Amino acid sequence: MRKSRQLRVVAIGGGTGLSTLLRGLKSYVAPAPGTPQPAYPGPEPRPALIGELSAIVTVTDDGGSSGRLREDLNMLPPGDIRNCLVALSPEEGLLSRLFQYRFENGDLQGHSFGNLFLAALTGITGDFAQAVQTSSQILASRGRIYPCTMANATISARMDDGSIVHGETSITASRRSIAELMLSPTDAAALPEALDAIASADLITIGPGSLYTSLITNLLVRDVPQAIARSNATRIFICNLMTQANESLGLTASQHIEKILDHAGSKIFDYALINTAQVDAKILEHYARSGQSPIEADLDRVRSLGVTPITGSFVHQGLVLRHSYDVLAETVLQLALETSAV
Repeated sequence: MRKSRQLRVVAIGGGTGLSTLLRGLKSYVAPAPGTPQPAYPGPEPRPALIGELSAIVTVTDDGGSSGRLREDLNMLPPGDIRNCLVALSPEEGLLSRLFQYRFENGDLQGHSFGNLFLAALTGITGDFAQAVQTSSQILASRGRIYPCTMANATISARMDDGSIVHGETSITASRRSIAELMLSPTDAAALPEALDAIASADLITIGPGSLYTSLITNLLVRDVPQAIARSNATRIFICNLMTQANESLGLTASQHIEKILDHAGSKIFDYALINTAQVDAKILEHYARSGQSPIEADLDRVRSLGVTPITGSFVHQGLVLRHSYDVLAETVLQLALETSAV
């Protein structure tokens, strides 16, 4: 990978997909003066290609610990933010494990320590975004994390039979296909710092993550898709590995892109990373029980949308399928170095 001046990188999404990507990108972040480069499982240190790394995270979750805190304390859901904080921590040791610790008994059952910590800091500072930044400092995070909006936003979906389903938990539990996702309030404003990060970015990634509830939900926030569309950055969509029950069953790679562009209202990326590697048959059999299958790489159709596909083996095959965060990070950074005006 050739060197250039350091990139300003913005990663947009939510769920495990975004935290997986951040785990790979953090090894390329230039360390602050006097601090070591984060460890990684490789023979040589990563070049400090990233001067500034920002994550823009969806905040519409209404289930589990996040949903309970949201309802009880009238705060934004902290779960996806917490996962990003841990992913960006230079050493995922005791402190990071503490943030992910989940109580198993009593009134706190189901809550994670990190969620409660963010809730406490929000109460102290009176500001969720400030609580996130303070937590980043405590964990020595290798990047900035921004909630996409500070509005107490919820999502609704119009399903393929015309019915309307309200709330992320109910949407993901529905057996109908999503035709359109909607945000309430419709004029929920983006966090200004998030828009500033997009405006100054050299590389913007969208995904991987649940098509509607992790990706499209960010693009319904006022000014976010417009800011991405205006950007001169290298803009990359990272396609999921598998279709997802209740979100994208049966959708090809190009159809994922079409759904995103339909909701964004404009072209917001130029490239799409699409896995073309074979997946182990036993793993496929496990996913097939819920109707899931590898996303079809219909490359000609992707190109017809004005998007250039970047194919390869981006998969890590374990008990569950995940993107290989090392390969993912190296690929998007190399593409940015080759295509952006840096």
